Amino acid sequence: MAARKSYDGKALTASGLCKRLGTITVLILILSLPQRSVAQAKKDSLILNNGDIIVGELKSLDKGVLLMGTDYSDKDFAIEWSGVQKIFCVTRFLITLQNGTRVNGSFASVDSGKNILIEAKLNHTDSVSYRLYTTRDEIVFLRGLKSDFWSRSYASIDLGLNITKANNLRQLTSNFKMGYLADKWSIDIYYSDLRSMQDSIAQTRRVEGGISYRYYLPKDWYAGASVTFLSNTEQALKLRTTGKLGMYKFLVHTNKKYLSTGAGISFNDESYLNEKEPRNSMEAFLGYELNLFNIGDFSLFNNIYGYKSLSSDGRWRTDLKLDVKYEFFKDFYAKMNLTVNYDNRPAAVNKETDYVFGFNIGWEL
Repeated sequence: MAARKSYDGKALTASGLCKRLGTITVLILILSLPQRSVAQAKKDSLILNNGDIIVGELKSLDKGVLLMGTDYSDKDFAIEWSGVQKIFCVTRFLITLQNGTRVNGSFASVDSGKNILIEAKLNHTDSVSYRLYTTRDEIVFLRGLKSDFWSRSYASIDLGLNITKANNLRQLTSNFKMGYLADKWSIDIYYSDLRSMQDSIAQTRRVEGGISYRYYLPKDWYAGASVTFLSNTEQALKLRTTGKLGMYKFLVHTNKKYLSTGAGISFNDESYLNEKEPRNSMEAFLGYELNLFNIGDFSLFNNIYGYKSLSSDGRWRTDLKLDVKYEFFKDFYAKMNLTVNYDNRPAAVNKETDYVFGFNIGWEL
């Protein structure tokens, strides 16, 4: 049988042909590896301060904590933002900086990880990208633009029970909160219920709930609208419905805290247990909101708002809320909360002030 000729003019036997085919196959596999690696490398990656590398999908940054999903874990990793040395992302995000700048784009570490290069667009329809250099600490919020509904949602619920032998006092508290965050706006819903039962004393109950909407503007401004409901037997308040509309500004906005202040107008519709005619009033309000987080396992939330009636001379109200939370096991937490309501012209005599102090155990999603 005539031997085949190779391209170099030498005879190529059957065994030589098999070796050549084997070599070609190996070369094809080797050449294909970089292409597969490139395809697999199209993911976000983090280099931590201890040198560990995590590759996956970066989902969000909020209150100093990164959430990252990986192929080798069913649950997202929660990583302290301060523990990240370098970061490289292909995912597009809604990015918020300390100065209130909000852009859509991807980003990566440069200059040995000290700085961040953001490649962004002014809006979804803008075809011209621009580059923005910043530092890691300047980035205070990230949200993946392709995140599904559940990754943009959050919820928490907690319950508390107090039982005292004296007078057979029983007190039950419950709190629920949920919300959703879009690219330019957010919405929150909350409900709080306190019931107190005691021998020889009428049952007292305090129920509060509401829904609030925020639309985020440049330079850390945002517009807010809300509707709240309050029923409080301690102050003979059957139902108070309050609609609010205002403008707010973040004075401080970092990965450890934020402080905002706001002012606007509100409309009250009130009905009382000891009055037949309802009260309606227009009010001006002013207040602030403080949130401290990423301080170990503790967090603190506080707000105070004052309301001055524009339609009833001399009447003013104040609402205060304080929550201190300690996360003791994964998504479980213990919370101490204080709520104070003051009205200088209440319907019930000598009931200007009402407060609720509680300690609850809860779970956060």
